[in-house]
Amino acid sequence: MTLGCARNEVDSEELAGRLAAGGWELETEPGVSDVVVVNTCGFVESAKKDSVDTLLAAADTGAKVVAVGCMAERYGNELADSLPEADAVLGFDHYADLSDRLDDIVAGRAVASHTPADRRTLLPISPVQRPSAADGVAVPGHAQQDTTAPGWGPRVLRTRLEESPVAALKIASGCDRRCSFCAIPSFRGSFVSRQPAEILAEAAWLAEQGVRELFLVSENSTSYGKDFGRAQGGGRALELLLPQLAGIDGIERVRVSYLQPAETRPDLVRVIATTPGVADYFDLSFQHSSEAVLRRMRRFGSTDSFLALVDQIREYSPAAGIRTNVIVGFPGETEDDLRELERFLTGARLDAVGVFGYSDEDGTEAETLDGKLDEGTIIERVSHISALVEELTAQRAEDRVGDVVEVLIETAGEETTGRAAHQAPEVDGDCVLLDAGERSVGDLVRCEVVDSAGVDLVVRPLPPGTDTPR
Repeated sequence: MTLGCARNEVDSEELAGRLAAGGWELETEPGVSDVVVVNTCGFVESAKKDSVDTLLAAADTGAKVVAVGCMAERYGNELADSLPEADAVLGFDHYADLSDRLDDIVAGRAVASHTPADRRTLLPISPVQRPSAADGVAVPGHAQQDTTAPGWGPRVLRTRLEESPVAALKIASGCDRRCSFCAIPSFRGSFVSRQPAEILAEAAWLAEQGVRELFLVSENSTSYGKDFGRAQGGGRALELLLPQLAGIDGIERVRVSYLQPAETRPDLVRVIATTPGVADYFDLSFQHSSEAVLRRMRRFGSTDSFLALVDQIREYSPAAGIRTNVIVGFPGETEDDLRELERFLTGARLDAVGVFGYSDEDGTEAETLDGKLDEGTIIERVSHISALVEELTAQRAEDRVGDVVEVLIETAGEETTGRAAHQAPEVDGDCVLLDAGERSVGDLVRCEVVDSAGVDLVVRPLPPGTDTPR
């Protein structure tokens, strides 16, 4: 059972692959299982609550319950002490031998809970010193396994847990940034890029499983390759990787997630916006646009620099999809700061915006900052910005009426739906097809946008060979 982000989904499929290789059979229902493995999320308070609730519900089935994932890594034996319903709380270092640990749990043998530590201390400070050192450090989602048959190379250690035509593909793990509100680096560790050959091999394997869209995930995709030498492309490694992924047989679309605005280079913008088979889609982590707030967040940028980046993207591709998340109510945020955020959102005309109210996170610098806003003020500001975002994103969707989009079909039947290039899985709206005809999940269909509803689009398939209306 997986909670949290797409990175966790990759980790779960790695664990499923490891367990299958160890002789375990996967079940879809907790009630018929000997063990329920819950891949927890530990990002924010609401996610932690969801994780605990899921662990308790799993325990109610009568199966053994094992907590893994970010919350388990972050809190370890503290979580185990407060949640006796879990039979074990295991960290990332347990992943390689998880099959054996489940054997122990089913047999009634005690398994010591994970003891948390700052995972940033496991690797050298300098990124270029990490590739060899990373061999001895558990990095979830990076697994491959050598086969024993002579003449065979590494095979992907992953089992798909759903039949979607879209799959997340991890290109890196960890983060070297020190955003004052974020605890992720402390339990995910320092930034480590996957080798291009491993990524390409896993991408080809996913294509063989019926995947048509690759969703590249990491904590910071713009840093990909910074721990490589010049011969591997160094800081240009992502620009070099994207066309190779797009050229894999069976892959129709490659999408990049989680770009840091301060690290988004002009060449990367160009490659994403203009490479055939790569979605002209930019998931940019702006978080705010007031310089004063961004500095307290330990981030860089401003309203004007962010608008310049948006303009640069749209010079290459006027129809490019751009989404972000913003945090409202950060310590010290003033009414002037909020107006600056409004100026950015109004000027940027983004396709999707997640709005979050600030809350303290254990062990972060922001937890100690002065200027905390009361809960009522934060709620009021979240409501205000959310209403603005709802209006702006609906206008942006309405502006697409008359455009032609390539829709990847994700559900087919009584209602046929999919997503265009500017829509990421689950978070950015859908396309609803009118007069869909006979379509199959995984088809890529050229459609005209005929209407919009909020961020969703209503589209109609175009006959083959039809000229683009606009």
